[in-house]
Amino acid sequence: MSQNIPLVDLGAQHRQVADEVAAGWADILARTAFVGGPAVAAFEAEYAQYIGVEHCIGVGNGTDAIEFALRALDIGAGDEVIVQANTFIASVEAIARAGATPVLVDCVEDTALIDTDKVADAVTPRTRAILPVHLYGQAAEIEQLQANLPESIAIVEDAAQSQGARRKDAAAGALGRIAATSFYPGKNLGAYGDAGGVLTNDTELATRVRLLRDHGSPRKYEHTVLGFNSRLDALQAVVLSAKLKRLDGWNDARRRAADRYDALLKDVEGVVPPVVAPGNEPVWHLYVVRVAERDRVLAQLQADGIGASIHYPTPVHLTGAFADLGHKAGDFPITERITSEIISLPLFAEITEAQQQRVVESLVAAVQG
Repeated sequence: MSQNIPLVDLGAQHRQVADEVAAGWADILARTAFVGGPAVAAFEAEYAQYIGVEHCIGVGNGTDAIEFALRALDIGAGDEVIVQANTFIASVEAIARAGATPVLVDCVEDTALIDTDKVADAVTPRTRAILPVHLYGQAAEIEQLQANLPESIAIVEDAAQSQGARRKDAAAGALGRIAATSFYPGKNLGAYGDAGGVLTNDTELATRVRLLRDHGSPRKYEHTVLGFNSRLDALQAVVLSAKLKRLDGWNDARRRAADRYDALLKDVEGVVPPVVAPGNEPVWHLYVVRVAERDRVLAQLQADGIGASIHYPTPVHLTGAFADLGHKAGDFPITERITSEIISLPLFAEITEAQQQRVVESLVAAVQG
């Protein structure tokens, strides 16, 4: 029987950094410097330089990162933030947690990225920010959003799936006024638990985020604003620093794997491969195809030992958590159609050509029924 192929192989990635992580953790344990400290500061500086911004502020997770970015902009009750309906719920959850109202819009069909024309139509006097999601590893068309919107409306990037991606020679995470990312283990740059970061060139915003993540405290036992407890811990910073050194190589390997899938699927009827927007250099966090009878096809793939998945099965406007927004089926037709057809195929830096061949063989068999 053929060996199962996982959606992502974190074990293969860990083996490449295991010795460096073990040494770094041993140092942390010896110094008992678990929260903050030089390991966190070092990673923040390294990642800021990697993205090309002045500030990276490590926080506890990606959801907090989005919320803190919004709060740093003084966005809250009475304000609106526009976001696409086809995203992980955390993107919208963070808007609501900040006290603002999420305003959902549809995506474009070919890339599944936010529809910039729909964004322009959704702007009201209460709109304070747009939260474009760099979905599946490629950047949204930020410059088009900026051209269509007044400067008073901030671009807050959800860069959780795009570490290392570029758009027109600029890095995802450095395209808007402020950006949030997640270092959840399965991301292209992932920790060994929850972790996140906020990125910006704005020193004032960075200062506000640092206060928010640490009980509103600029120094011990002084609390100038109401804050939170959401700090990147030193053990995770060690992991992230070790992985960051290898991120470009891993992303290049993902690109090669995506190219192989493209070639293998080129003439396959019934499978729509992903599309890259002009000007984008994606990092292929996910390789997402579209098929008819998705649930049947997915079930057959999984029965064949193929670790395929769905990102994401239910559009935000049809979840119970956001029923109070008042949407119904049919409000975002492209999102709903795509959501019923998408399958994420196994993709990770170490995937072999033979594994990809078997994935495609299984997919073709399932699509052909």
